Amino acid sequence: MQNASATTSATDQLPRPRGLSDVKGWFHPVDQVLFDWILGRQLDRAQRGDLVELGAYLGKSAIFMGTYLRADETFTVCDLFDSPAPDKANSAEMGRSYATLTRRAFEANYRSFHEGLPRIVQEPSSGITAHVTADSCRFVHIDASHLYEHVHADIAAARELLGADGIVVLDDFRAEHCPGVAAATWGAVASTGLKPLCITATKFYGTWGAYDEIHADLAAFLKERDDMWHGAEEVAGHPMIRISGKKAKAPEQPASRHANEPVPQLPDRPAPGAGSRARGLLSSLLARSGRS
Repeated sequence: MQNASATTSATDQLPRPRGLSDVKGWFHPVDQVLFDWILGRQLDRAQRGDLVELGAYLGKSAIFMGTYLRADETFTVCDLFDSPAPDKANSAEMGRSYATLTRRAFEANYRSFHEGLPRIVQEPSSGITAHVTADSCRFVHIDASHLYEHVHADIAAARELLGADGIVVLDDFRAEHCPGVAAATWGAVASTGLKPLCITATKFYGTWGAYDEIHADLAAFLKERDDMWHGAEEVAGHPMIRISGKKAKAPEQPASRHANEPVPQLPDRPAPGAGSRARGLLSSLLARSGRS
């Protein structure tokens, strides 16, 4: 077990993000636009509820979500971080994709943008319902394990945690290396009453609550933007919106406390070939003096 001084030293050596783009992770501008619109709409309509993220990596989307949290609400982030995975399949997945994930890196990144940390649950996402009250949330972002059994359980947990008209978002639902996410997502649409609101290249947005009004509002919002193409696809009896956001302009970004710090300068490197030329000159001088 690391001692406190070792942990502090490691944290001090972590990068100090000057902006959200400096935080490693996959959170594309089109999804930032949709998170901003959905979470902002909830605030504007005085929709109450907590926020949950299952699977945080180094905090990029969590940092963004944290800016939409009211003072009397709770943001819970659940991730294994450095903890061992509960089964061999999940352990292998962690080793392949998230070998550099550490809790202190997440915390350092999050604190660069927010005064306090979210409530952190460092354990498998399957246990989230023991920490968050049923029907208490307005937004749940699922980006944890890609294994079917785990995603299926995460969706069931989201359904339990979300209050009336809450929104669930699933990442990697159409990635070719994550067929388990696709199977669990569309299985939930087919069997649990999950209504598909919209999809992007990487994320699925849906609700078990009221659909027509938010769908109409989203369609009207997208119609006013010239940086995002959208069209309708009939899915399970609902006019799901398909969005292409390759040219999407990101919304206002969370401000980092390190924004005005100078960019670290790398030490000067010798010109290509300079080392070999110096060694050649030294050998020549030594030969002339009779030394070897």
